[in-house]
Order: sequence, then C-alpha cells, then structure tokens
Amino acid sequence: MKSFDLSLYLVLDPVLCADIGMIETARAAVAGGATIVQLRDKHASTRAMIETGLALKQALAGSGARLIVNDDVEAAIAIGADGLHIGQEDLNAQDARHMIGPDMILGLSVETEALASAIDAKIVDYAGVGPVFATPTKPDHKQPIGFDGLTRIIGLCPVPTVAIGGLKAEHAADALAAGADGLAVVSAICGKPDPMAATTFIANAIKEARK
Repeated sequence: MKSFDLSLYLVLDPVLCADIGMIETARAAVAGGATIVQLRDKHASTRAMIETGLALKQALAGSGARLIVNDDVEAAIAIGADGLHIGQEDLNAQDARHMIGPDMILGLSVETEALASAIDAKIVDYAGVGPVFATPTKPDHKQPIGFDGLTRIIGLCPVPTVAIGGLKAEHAADALAAGADGLAVVSAICGKPDPMAATTFIANAIKEARK
C-alpha cells in the first residue's frame, strides 16, 4: 500500500515563486506543514525539470513530504520522484502507469462526474478534483465546479481526492465537508513573503476543520 498524505498539497508555480525560488518555497512550506509538493512548470524542458526536481528532492529529504512531478514522465523517472500527476489532456493513465511502474504514486486531474466514475483504482492512486473556483494560476482551466460540484464528483471517485482551484485557508472546512482528503494550493503559498507562515495558517485551518 502506498503511503501519502493529501492534507496540504502545494503545487509550485515558477512565476509566483520567482522572488524566493521554488526550492526555498518548498522547503519553507514543508516546514510549515505541507505534506506533498508538486513540481509544475509547463514551459520548462525535461532537462530543466530534472535539475529542479533533484534539488527539490534533496531539499525535502527526511521531511516525510512526497515529491510529485506534473506531466513529465521522463523527468519523474529520472528524478526518482515519489509520483507523477497527469491531466486529462496528457497521456492516458494506463500508459503512464506502464511507464512509471507499480510503485510510483499516480495522480489524475478530474473535472466532471463522468471522468471521476471512469477512474480505475488499480491504476490511479488519487484524483485532483476541480477547479473549485476560477484561478489565474491556470488560465486554461475548465469551468469552476464550486463546492456542490466538488461533493458530487468526490462521491463518484473510487480513490482519495484533493480539491484544487483558488483555495485558501478559509475554504478548508467546506472542502473537507465535500469529502476531500486535502487541499491543493498554489497562490495561497507561492509568492507569499513568508511561505512557511502562509502554509502553517492553512495547515491549522485543515486541522481545525477535522476536529
């Protein structure tokens, strides 16, 4: 059984993180309670992704936080990342699983009830469900689903779920009430002057919501 905790899932954004850098942002966020860090950079080459990913892996060593690579299978394998996250427009889940092998965590983005129902729990380990709200960090995102949509989609997911899309600390209770196992955030941590404090604030809201 793969062990991972979706509670507070940081998706790194190279533009938002530019001032502090992705490595330092990730290190600070994990110190503040982030349980998973995803390296997402749509414009980087595989070589650049590998370079950043190896530095991230070193920065997160011993912290217990999992490192997930977005989209780039080759980079995920070369880094020895804990997992790979793919969207519906990327390669299909079965091909991805074949390439990464049985032990790596595989996450899949789902935006609709039909996509959630189609997940094969023998292939996919968790689903990223959203966007809950519109978000500028992903301008090409699908129609926001809101918390009602989140509840419906999660109800059909045969795997653990993390809610994503414009989420902040004040949304923790609603996201967890919808059935999500955690929150994925980008701008609520990336680009903040003190990413550790920003992460701690969200982590505490999640703890409160679970009481």
